[in-house]
Amino acid sequence: MGTTASETTTDFIIVGGGIAGLRAASALAPAGRVVILTKAASGESNTGYAQGGIAAAMGPGDTAELHVADTLAAGAGLCDESAVRVLVTEGPRLVRELIDWGARFDRGSDGALVFGLEAAHSVHRILHAGDATGREISRAMWQRVERLSSVTTVNHAFVTEILVEAGVVAGIRYLDETATLRTLRASRVLLATGGAGQVFRETTNPAVATGDGIALAYLAGARVADLEFVQFHPTALSLPGAPRFLISEALRGEGATLVNSRGERFMERYDAAGELAPRDVVARGIVREMEATGGPVYLTLRHLHADRVRRRFPTIAEMCARVGIDIATDLIPVGPAAHYMMGGIDTDEWGRTSLPGLFAAGETACTGVHGANRLASNSLLEGLVFGARAGEAMLQPPMSAALRADRVLVTTEPRAASSPEPLDGAAIRDLMWRAAGLFRTRARLDDALTRLEGALEGAHVAAAHGAGHDADAWRLRNLATIAVLVARAALRRRESRGGHFRADFPVPDDVHFKVHLVEKLD
Repeated sequence: MGTTASETTTDFIIVGGGIAGLRAASALAPAGRVVILTKAASGESNTGYAQGGIAAAMGPGDTAELHVADTLAAGAGLCDESAVRVLVTEGPRLVRELIDWGARFDRGSDGALVFGLEAAHSVHRILHAGDATGREISRAMWQRVERLSSVTTVNHAFVTEILVEAGVVAGIRYLDETATLRTLRASRVLLATGGAGQVFRETTNPAVATGDGIALAYLAGARVADLEFVQFHPTALSLPGAPRFLISEALRGEGATLVNSRGERFMERYDAAGELAPRDVVARGIVREMEATGGPVYLTLRHLHADRVRRRFPTIAEMCARVGIDIATDLIPVGPAAHYMMGGIDTDEWGRTSLPGLFAAGETACTGVHGANRLASNSLLEGLVFGARAGEAMLQPPMSAALRADRVLVTTEPRAASSPEPLDGAAIRDLMWRAAGLFRTRARLDDALTRLEGALEGAHVAAAHGAGHDADAWRLRNLATIAVLVARAALRRRESRGGHFRADFPVPDDVHFKVHLVEKLD
């Protein structure tokens, strides 16, 4: 690891500056010194990129039971119902707390909160702040946290290792913005590092979403679960030369429709719910329609009131205008892109992992609340609820999470040894998109794993020895680790369920696979 320039101690460490980490920091601040480490600037997280909204059973005609039922249905039989009930019952109180902290959600002319509709929700329950809900929540939370005198933030810090001594977490090592390797000690560490969309060539996620927390936890000996379940958002901007910008679910909730290259609506051929079917269904429907017609697929809002469309979605309108598209009058070319990890670090309902002293919350964690497919707008709610609970649990003496009854701990089948193959990040991302994207097969996954495991071996050597002070080397190690874990999990699950689709096993298999598959490094 090299020599450390300095070693400091604090009471609590939080890695990540999104909704989960910030809510935990707020809970911990009265109890001791809290250090938040962010990989980029303080506001740069998946939370800030969330356009859609936050789901909460607070509106007229809505109940916690309805929200539970919708979440379970979207999760394709694999949600942990106990975790879901925690999510939907504690969510409204914490959303009201956000409002008290200054978060500004959309309101009607009478001043009442406005609740929107999104795919697979049975009622209007989505709170929005225009089409930049995550950014508004992040603003309000950072404003609160920055006023807490016991909280210190270290920006541009890249965590390279979780320190474990005698089987218990003892702190972290990280590279600061000068590439100096530092040690920060604490007996309780929270990973709130977000997702891993950057492991795929096509993604809506920001550049920081490289799965670092999951990789760090796995390499430290913690359990990971459900990493085969990746949600591919059906509608990312698909224009050559333009970024894969997210075109929010909320547009379809407002009445936008999908049409093929002949201008025909097609989604009802794939699901009776049409454009408001679950995301995995819509994403595969779009790809199949592209293959059937040999042309692109578009999202259209032409039949809606143009001024209202532009007012309702100002961020999306501005981004599309930069590439010459008027969202109110033009066809918007769209296609699927990796968006969200349902799996992650295996935790209990308090954010505890299998490693005493290590906690995880938000997208980097796997509570089982999303099952095989996340219900739209439950992600911000998850970060809020389980970030708060992790903060509470970190006030207690460190203990490990038990392996729950619906978890099956699996072992990795030995594979033929291979020499390290040099793969850079772009090559890994391209390989994962082709082999572990929307449609998976054993042959493609087998081939990809042979190459990825060789690449991981080389990345470990480079990070630990040849480039110990190079954040890019550590980032590549993490990306290669996540790629191997996702591909291995996808190969292991010989069925199709939710976000995981095996073309060679196209139907669910409840007899063998209605369980959460958990992996741990020996």
